[in-house]
Amino acid sequence: MKNLKILLLSIAITTGASAQNGYTNLFNGKDLTGWKILAGKAEYKVENGGITGTAVLNSGNTFLVTEKQYGDFILELDAKTESNQTNSGVQLRSHYNPAGHEGKGLVYGKQCEIDPSDRAWSGGVYDEGRRDWLYPMELNAKAKTAWKNGDFNHIKVECIGNTTKTWINGVATAYVVDTLDKTGFIGLQVHAISDAGQAGKKIFFKNVRIKTTNLKPEPFAKGIYVVNLEKNLLSAYEKQDGWRLLFDGKSNTGWRSATSMKFPAKGWEVKNGMISVLGSAGGESTNGGDIITNDQFKAFDISFEFRMSTGANSGLKYFVTLSEKTTGSAIGLEYQVLDDEVHPDAKLGRDGNRTLASLYDLIPAKKQARFVHKIGEWNTGRVVVYPNNHVEHYLNGIKVLAYDRGSKEYRDLVAISKYKVWKDFGEAPQGHILLQDHGFDVNYRNVKIKEL
Repeated sequence: MKNLKILLLSIAITTGASAQNGYTNLFNGKDLTGWKILAGKAEYKVENGGITGTAVLNSGNTFLVTEKQYGDFILELDAKTESNQTNSGVQLRSHYNPAGHEGKGLVYGKQCEIDPSDRAWSGGVYDEGRRDWLYPMELNAKAKTAWKNGDFNHIKVECIGNTTKTWINGVATAYVVDTLDKTGFIGLQVHAISDAGQAGKKIFFKNVRIKTTNLKPEPFAKGIYVVNLEKNLLSAYEKQDGWRLLFDGKSNTGWRSATSMKFPAKGWEVKNGMISVLGSAGGESTNGGDIITNDQFKAFDISFEFRMSTGANSGLKYFVTLSEKTTGSAIGLEYQVLDDEVHPDAKLGRDGNRTLASLYDLIPAKKQARFVHKIGEWNTGRVVVYPNNHVEHYLNGIKVLAYDRGSKEYRDLVAISKYKVWKDFGEAPQGHILLQDHGFDVNYRNVKIKEL
């Protein structure tokens, strides 16, 4: 009996926590059985009971992936990077195209980012080889400090249904509701490098374990922005967090003309889950005219998707009071929606303050080209107005400008803008949300708001 107890204890110690609570090891601690290398030329080997990936100069991204496919799961592992310039990540429900990347092979699918650089986007969600960034960590900036360089960091990922949630060292980092990839493999990445100084730098993984049955979603910290790629639907988390749809995807309920109490009889269309302004030769408010929300808002977080036609001009305005008298579009602070490459307005104003995502005629948006989606593709705009009148504009998850309503700097900008003729422009305590008719085809969807 004594020997039996010792044997059972030995088995328990060897198995460890990974076999408890329904988890099983994905890595046996001895060799790479159950895994295979795809795409690049980076090296993977087993060291000290863990997996070590080593960067190779001029190799493409290299992945060590599971031979098995997974659907719903909770994945946990520990990871450490040797260099703060060695990017990495964990592939989730991913896929492989051997003909991709000019025949070198292409791994594609969602990735939980490992980013030890000053950018600090660890825990963000990147769509490797396909859609680029889904959840940049600027959307949850307070969690950027969760990753600790030089130490092993605990990564947890929950993929249940269409939801992906990530945690770094117990800190909630990213939340994505997606429409792609119900199953796929899990992978560990060694990123491509072109700097000889990074050749030979290592990435370490250990304690890789997974749970695939009896899954229960873990509560996520409150107040975190969700990237929801479903059309005009809110997740239970978003509803509990105070979000509501301003456009239900089916009707013009909640909207009216900026010049009457009715929705425009022409110039706007609700169809295929979109509310769209119809082109009319580029005239400002000459066809259907602007539309506004019935409700007014004080402090809020509003998010919206938009798709532009070539040369398009439109915008989302906020703090619209309708008290200003104008023959064109109603007056308000404007998140500019514009085809910067074609529309002439992009070259007017000062220093680009009439370009896409700018605070129109006041503050230019600072954008990187990779975060601007092409004409005909969907972009996501976001405006956050805090109770203290601090305002932020985002484009596709990246903060592109910030300002404070009513500050001296703000008023100085108004004084040299087209808005100088209106007293206290943009400083109303509340106002309507407006979608602008500027005579071009522009589609809107997933318009949601949370009052702060």
